[in-house]
Amino acid sequence: MTAVEITQPGGPEVLAPVTRPVPEPGPGQVLLKIAYAGVNRPDALQRAGNYAPPPGASDLPGLEASGHVAALGEGVTGLAVGDAVCALLPGGGYAEYAVTPAAHCLPVPRGMGLKEAACLPETYFTVWTNVFMRGGLKAGERFLVHGGSSGIGTTAIQLAKHFGAQVYATAGSADKCAACARLGADRAINYREEDFVEVLRAEGGANLILDMVGGDYIPRNVKALADDGRLVQIAFLQGPKVALNFAPVMMRRLTITGSTLRPQSDAAKAEIASALRDHVWPLLDAGTVAPVMDSEFALADAAEAHRRMEGSTHIGKIVLKVA
Repeated sequence: MTAVEITQPGGPEVLAPVTRPVPEPGPGQVLLKIAYAGVNRPDALQRAGNYAPPPGASDLPGLEASGHVAALGEGVTGLAVGDAVCALLPGGGYAEYAVTPAAHCLPVPRGMGLKEAACLPETYFTVWTNVFMRGGLKAGERFLVHGGSSGIGTTAIQLAKHFGAQVYATAGSADKCAACARLGADRAINYREEDFVEVLRAEGGANLILDMVGGDYIPRNVKALADDGRLVQIAFLQGPKVALNFAPVMMRRLTITGSTLRPQSDAAKAEIASALRDHVWPLLDAGTVAPVMDSEFALADAAEAHRRMEGSTHIGKIVLKVA
């Protein structure tokens, strides 16, 4: 099969097409013939040498894909060869075939193409587990998501709004703020022109913040929270280390937590998939929520896709067309 590998740690130029053997599914796994693969920030972190695959996972980048089931491993039930699915992958998505636990596969939503379906797993698993399972967002609460025009952001806005939250989002341009508003954000904040801390404090503070920026945003997030508010950290685009005064955390009963998806156990990811099937897939089937698409690149042009993503001019998801 054709795949794109990381030849050495570095910039997008280190991504190169190669020929590799087709992997074989183990017990409880399926072999997926990939149609499209999603492109995500963790792929770029892995490419740069800062996000090693977990033990036993493919060294190829790519954490989500869509396609058809090509083979079943021992003990797999509920899926058949030829089924159209999208799947969370432990790695290996930048290839014509990949293996993943069968429990991490979900059906392609009704009326949705494989290109759009490839954008669902990484973002919806991440948003559901961090905003709703870990963050405990409830109807009527004030929710702030940073990077509102990203794949995570566009997903979080739609789901939070559907489940009754008052949604705030930060973005870095008028066009991106407009995109956030179209998706349902009650207030889109251009962080180049406004201070999100001042905006949220004027509204009474955020009950929940989802942040992937880190760095100096961390103490600012603490200031922007309402009493008893929660901060959920999922990435650190500006770095993981910062000086933080914890006195306000204690005095205002704040919760600071976070998670990463890839290192979690197969069982934990299967639990998230089950929750998505019950609570979110009906919304996708009905067209109530949908992925926001930015651009498509050929598998061989994965380096250009990474440049697009790291340039931060995109709105929504970037995909690789594999087949």
